[in-house]
Amino acid sequence: MAQCRTSETSGPTDALGRLKAALGEHAAGKGPPPVERWNPPFCGDLDMRIAADGTWFYMGTPIGRPALVKLFASVLRKDPDRYVLVTPVERVGIAVEDVPFLAVEMAVDGEGRERRVAFRTNVDDLVEVGPDHPLRFDADVTGAVKPYLRVRGDLWARLTRALTYDLIELGEDRSAEGRPAEFGIFVRGAFYPVPYGEAA
Repeated sequence: MAQCRTSETSGPTDALGRLKAALGEHAAGKGPPPVERWNPPFCGDLDMRIAADGTWFYMGTPIGRPALVKLFASVLRKDPDRYVLVTPVERVGIAVEDVPFLAVEMAVDGEGRERRVAFRTNVDDLVEVGPDHPLRFDADVTGAVKPYLRVRGDLWARLTRALTYDLIELGEDRSAEGRPAEFGIFVRGAFYPVPYGEAA
């Protein structure tokens, strides 16, 4: 049975060092790691947190190296019970305050029902809205609207406030026979309903 590494095991003994070492060729930028296919043992929780504003913290200190943040983001996965960083040899839990990513840039091509919309995240994922990358709009208890974009798996990015306003400006009312008009946004022929409210 596979076991988690301990201080007696050869190789780095600190959690960050172990993660970096275990990624091997993936750390060198040879393509996205196949984290959905890896099933190593769970080795406990790591003192790492992704704040609601997208900042990554390790042991209470912001991780200041963007390349390191992108490396860890590339091996992030959402399991049914927790967010985890996954390597071929271990899986560790981390805390996420809202969702792990922020959408920080938007590009729109065309208009009307067939417009195309793409986003760049704070870790430089480029994602086009579509069946595999839908939008969703949540409203909090105050009625504030928060839009999200699925990046991969069950990992989502929340749009910044500025992009929220830009996206909602693309919205329109869709009429349906026998039902009240519904406000939302068309992208590539799909309609994404938006609850009425202010941008969060």
